[in-house]
Amino acid sequence: MATQSPFLFLQDLPPLPHLSPPTWALEEVQRRIVLLFNHVLLQEGEARRRLAKQKGRVVLVQWRSLTMKLMATPAGLLDQADGQAQPDLMLTIAEESPFALAQAVLSGNKPVVRIEGDVQLAAEVNWMVDHVRWDLEEDLSRVIGDIPAHTLAQAARNAVVALRQFVDKVAHVASSKAQP
Repeated sequence: MATQSPFLFLQDLPPLPHLSPPTWALEEVQRRIVLLFNHVLLQEGEARRRLAKQKGRVVLVQWRSLTMKLMATPAGLLDQADGQAQPDLMLTIAEESPFALAQAVLSGNKPVVRIEGDVQLAAEVNWMVDHVRWDLEEDLSRVIGDIPAHTLAQAARNAVVALRQFVDKVAHVASSKAQP
């Protein structure tokens, strides 16, 4: 029996009008993202050493109309780059659809990214994407203790596995219906 996604109707909807959040909200979200990245980097000595070698280099990340400029610091962390700073590397996420992007990420795939600029910096960014992971369970254990943190993390891992299986099954059903 084929399982159908309850979200298939979203594929037939017309594109959403271009809604843009206020500038202050985007800036605040970007500050929080930089704080999260730095929190993760503080737990990864090798990543900080590699990033410190790229100090002052600017990476521009783009998706649709959203952009974020990040600069490597001498400490091997990240900071928001000045709006006028010229990027050394531009990473543009090619997938326009937020639904398709979420599906790819939930399936465990990297989104397609167009890369322009410094090859060495791109290699370092790719290394970090492949090797640096947030140990959420460790952070949780500091707040709620080891056993509850492990139990919660295991439940989250099981939910992610189930969600990935569901997404894969839905993608398989959708692709089989699309073929004549």
